[in-house]
Amino acid sequence: MTDTADFASQVLLVAGVGLLALLSNRLTERTKVPAPLLVLVAAAVAVQAVPAVHQPPERTVERLVSLALVCILFNGGMHMGARRVREAAVPILVVGVLGTFLTAGAIAVFIHMAVGLDWFPSMLVATAISPTDPAVVFSVLGQREVSGRSGTILEGESGANDPVGIALMASLITAGGISGGAFVHIAAEFSLQMGVGALVGVGGGRALLWFMRAVPLPSEGLYALRTAAGVLVLYGAATLAHGSGFLAVFVAGILLGDARAPYKREIERFHSALASLGEIVAFVVLGLTVDLAELTRLDVWVPGVAIAAVLAFVVRPVFVGLCLLPARMERNELAFVLFAGLKGAVPILLGSFILADHVPGAERLYAIVVVVVLFSVLVQGSLVPSVAGWLHLPMRTAEPQPWALGVRLADEPESAHQLTVTPGSPADGRRIDDLDCLPEDAWVSLVVRDGRLLPVRGDSELRAGDVVLVIADPGEADALTATFTARA
Repeated sequence: MTDTADFASQVLLVAGVGLLALLSNRLTERTKVPAPLLVLVAAAVAVQAVPAVHQPPERTVERLVSLALVCILFNGGMHMGARRVREAAVPILVVGVLGTFLTAGAIAVFIHMAVGLDWFPSMLVATAISPTDPAVVFSVLGQREVSGRSGTILEGESGANDPVGIALMASLITAGGISGGAFVHIAAEFSLQMGVGALVGVGGGRALLWFMRAVPLPSEGLYALRTAAGVLVLYGAATLAHGSGFLAVFVAGILLGDARAPYKREIERFHSALASLGEIVAFVVLGLTVDLAELTRLDVWVPGVAIAAVLAFVVRPVFVGLCLLPARMERNELAFVLFAGLKGAVPILLGSFILADHVPGAERLYAIVVVVVLFSVLVQGSLVPSVAGWLHLPMRTAEPQPWALGVRLADEPESAHQLTVTPGSPADGRRIDDLDCLPEDAWVSLVVRDGRLLPVRGDSELRAGDVVLVIADPGEADALTATFTARA
């Protein structure tokens, strides 16, 4: 009975933490303080104030957060989809890879010169704080989403620079120092991880899509579980092959994002919920590793705040701005992307790698990383809505849509095409009868605007943001996309 009571108490505690984490999003809408920060701080306070709550082992933290990150990256890739990625593929790759290296190198120089750390620990801290997390940005924006390429670049940058940062950190720790030979080893190890991860992601993503389409299962609920198991297989296979498992699952998610598959909507909802759970788990577990007393040390929070300010207001605007010059973005969109490079769970995870490797002064280095993340989420994150307003950033309202209307079909509806009218597209502001570029045999059968069904008539005027269902020959997909999507 004692064991049962202990187990019930643990279940109650976990459930309570989960509910509080979910409800913290409601508090975010009022305070504009990102929910991840609230969860992180609450966990850090709990481990100090509640005797029954203990700091988890370093290896357990690494494994739990890595598993959570797999769920988050795969869902992020699916949410973006190949079509959106193609629209901004070059800036995403340049910022995600080159931007991460430039940021890490520049901030490492500042840490070495201003804080006085040796080159190796300076590079470790700089690498840890380079990856970004736009989920924090979208958390404080509430029901508003960034329109256009700026939103795609923010999401894509995070998906790309998380695996890049993790691979670079692993290469640095394996090298064990900074030297000419170490740089060669780091470059070779990094290239191997990125190359193998990309190959496994592309090949495994296509194989998983074939598996989803070709092999039926006896129950609807098994389809989402099969996809989740497939994602874990890709992560494990890429990692065992000395590649980046995180990059593999992100690429696979992108490939699956726009593809059709049985029970695709249910699969997407399941992985969205799994990613939300993963984010909660990551910040709770990482919060349990934070020593609040360590953060109050003068030689921790002073350099931490200085590093965070220079990173946010000097290094990122300069070096990521240079990477984005060829993209020819609007000035307000570029300014927002440069400001919104907020930090999240990955920098703290990378900081925990420093702890696990027992680098000299690891506790102080880890605490500095945590201070940088706290500054980024609290100061920058709280300002994101105001900055978006000052810049007159193009945004769209994403109201919750709890009701769904659909039909079940035994065969794939290849002739049904669901598209969204984008601003500036040939269909934006035009009547259905006036869509001369629409294929002759195409039929607009359904229009949804602001979560409401509209009657479909020839004189119905389409607007940006409308979701339309068009019945047309499968070979007309490109023509339909050109009608309802603006050219990049």
